[in-house]
Amino acid sequence: MDTQNLTALKEFILTGVTDQPELQATFCGVLLFVYGVSVVGNLGMVILTKVDSRLHTPMYFFLRHLAVTDLGYSTAVGPKTLVNIVTKQKTIPYDWCAAQLAFFILFIISELFLLSAMAYDRYVAICNPLLYTVIMSPRVCWVLVAVPYLYSAFLSLITTIKIFISSFCGHNVINHFYCDSLPLLTLLCSSSREIELIILIFSVFNLVSSLLVVLVSYTLILLAVLRMSSAEGRHKAFSTCGSHLTVVLVLYATLFFMYVQPKSSHSFDSDKMASVFYTLIIPMLNPLIYSLRNKEVKGALHRVWENLCNIFVKNPVWYKWKEERKE
Repeated sequence: MDTQNLTALKEFILTGVTDQPELQATFCGVLLFVYGVSVVGNLGMVILTKVDSRLHTPMYFFLRHLAVTDLGYSTAVGPKTLVNIVTKQKTIPYDWCAAQLAFFILFIISELFLLSAMAYDRYVAICNPLLYTVIMSPRVCWVLVAVPYLYSAFLSLITTIKIFISSFCGHNVINHFYCDSLPLLTLLCSSSREIELIILIFSVFNLVSSLLVVLVSYTLILLAVLRMSSAEGRHKAFSTCGSHLTVVLVLYATLFFMYVQPKSSHSFDSDKMASVFYTLIIPMLNPLIYSLRNKEVKGALHRVWENLCNIFVKNPVWYKWKEERKE
């Protein structure tokens, strides 16, 4: 083992999304657009559900925190990826790499359990509508959000510390466009079996337990919907669940592909494409799927726009300035 190389390792080199120079500009434009839409959509969702009193319900409380997690893990990856493509340096400092991994794990795991909480919320709303406000009290909602955040922070710290207190062999080229756990393990000199086992066990637990809550919730929802005599009631129930199910299926399928398979089965090129999808594209799609097709959110957007127009149009200073400009 080369001790000098171990102490000199201060940065990593990221190979990026693609090693073909002619595709760099295209990827940069696409990723910039995707990340921009993601920031606007998720930040807009956070603000809208906060300022509009009609959206102060458990469903939109969870949507607000889902937007926070989407914004969190896409921001942990997106800006640095874009900077590396533009500057063509593709390096990331050692400490930044650790921070990127920690924040990514924190937000992606939080999202899994937030999706489970949202499934439970829909179950209560459809199967126990008369007790909905009692069961889904503000205190319960905060517990369903706080516990995933705390658990994810704990798991994030364990994984990051375990990897970065291990010995790197002086090889600093990460075959990825961000600091993910699996590519980092290939750079370790010491045995990575213990860390691999930790990642595998917790990945399986996180995916299976959160997905189990979703499956049980939707099984009970389906049974309740089938017992409904009104076709309109059934349609309304399914429409409130369709967006959530779409995001659950896409996200869980991608994560199962990425993490719940043996190390020997991994192809980092295919992993990169899957990673682009769930780190940048899914956070862009979520506010569109959940919000822009929702009548309540459209109504809230319309009300906020009207209020902004009234502030400017009916403001005496603004009105006087407009009149002076006309003259």
